[in-house]
Amino acid sequence: MKLKLLPLALIAVTIFSCSSDDDSADDNNVDDPEKSEEQVTSCDKVENFVFVEKDGLVSVEFEDAAFTNNWKLKKDGNNISGKGYMVWEGDQYLGKPGEGLATYSIKINSPGTYRFLWKSAVKKGNNGADHNDSWLRFADAKDFFGEKDGSIVYPQDTGKTPNPKGASKDGWFKVYRSGGDLDFKWQASTSDNDSHPIFVTFDKAAVYTMEISARSAGHAIDKFVLFKDSVNQSDATADDVKSSEITCKN
Repeated sequence: MKLKLLPLALIAVTIFSCSSDDDSADDNNVDDPEKSEEQVTSCDKVENFVFVEKDGLVSVEFEDAAFTNNWKLKKDGNNISGKGYMVWEGDQYLGKPGEGLATYSIKINSPGTYRFLWKSAVKKGNNGADHNDSWLRFADAKDFFGEKDGSIVYPQDTGKTPNPKGASKDGWFKVYRSGGDLDFKWQASTSDNDSHPIFVTFDKAAVYTMEISARSAGHAIDKFVLFKDSVNQSDATADDVKSSEITCKN
């Protein structure tokens, strides 16, 4: 019996087609550990981000939230990280917190008291005492307060006293930076002319909500951290510190 030979071109096409199918199967292999890890941890909607505390530290790029139109993403300057910084360019809300609202979900694994700091700058005018603040609130935390040398202040309308000097309302602190240097620096205080560093107490492992809202036009924020006293401030705010892991809301 004489064997029938296939044309060489047909053989080549057949081999190429089989190879292509095999490659496609490899690309879609759900057992690949790196691809599975990416599918579990990736989150494509910023409003669903959850920032995970690890070893007593939360480190977040401020721009990683959903903002209203008058918050603008800018990239000028050298002393910034991430994709840039956010600056409020709308009206001033000196006595009205809650406008230009943005929220952050923070997963605390290690309960306790954390200090809050953000890196901010003044982008309007040339006076470090103007356009230097925004509103901040942790409404579902166990405690939210300013403390300096044993002196403690609480936001107004929380049922706790004493309250800070200057603006405060509905559990919000006015959080400001001071000094003549207008560029980005790590500083966050409350109580006018009596600056108190800011602290938050989380009494159990859970996901908490941090809220910020606009106050002064021209106040720019690049990044914020929360850290326990077991973490050195210099380590928490170092340029090379990694941002917190991001997971997704269910």
